[in-house]
Amino acid sequence: MNSFIGWIDGKKLLRKEIVKRFSEKFNRYIEVFGGAVWVLFSKDKQANMEVYNDVNGDLVNLFRCVKFHCGELQRELSFMLNSRELFYDFVSQYNTRGMTDIQRAARFFMLIKTSYGSDHKSYVCVKKDINVAAKYLTDIQERLIGVIIENKDFQDLIKVYDKEGALIYLDPPYYGTERYYQNKFSEDDHVRLCDCLKNVKGNFILSYNDCEFIRDLYKNFNIDEVQRNHNLVGKYEGKYEGKYEGKEHKYSELIIRNY
Repeated sequence: MNSFIGWIDGKKLLRKEIVKRFSEKFNRYIEVFGGAVWVLFSKDKQANMEVYNDVNGDLVNLFRCVKFHCGELQRELSFMLNSRELFYDFVSQYNTRGMTDIQRAARFFMLIKTSYGSDHKSYVCVKKDINVAAKYLTDIQERLIGVIIENKDFQDLIKVYDKEGALIYLDPPYYGTERYYQNKFSEDDHVRLCDCLKNVKGNFILSYNDCEFIRDLYKNFNIDEVQRNHNLVGKYEGKYEGKYEGKEHKYSELIIRNY
């Protein structure tokens, strides 16, 4: 199934390459940097235990509301429209005190669905049927029934859930692009992540941008280079003339494994 939201550097276009490299047997599946969770959603069930994690509290709140309060979230969304004025109202209201988790989740959902590149900052003039998007949340709720939803730093999460027989998938902020993410991820964090993965008991599979720093950091692991299209090409091409003019539409990514 497809995710119900877009996200920065979502894995819609790369998930087949990732899934086909999964280890043959695993009894728990852990997505450490969950985002829009395209890889988890690629199957009806990945393992007996499934864990979704993200350090972004707004994103985790949205997932929890979809799982536990789907009907109430859908009712909140039924009063909302896709409009520029409302979009910037939601931007200005988002940190207002006193909103419930459901109200906050609905506004965050609208900011993602109606923003350029799902950056929840700049309004995009593309037709979106919010009623259709809200109805799809029922399918997402059913998929999330058995999924554990966490809001931890990656090191804490791995410490809790790493076991023999685990498959850990990681899609961290890409090196050199950290400024596009709401939560900070420094060069030290990239190194800390690598150090953490050197000691896991289970198998890990990691997606990264192709650069010298990452290749050197993970030189002792199995590295596959793959090509994919730019996420925004095709989706907005023609609506933003000249946006991609003269630019390469494909770029290299790395899939890194300890098995």
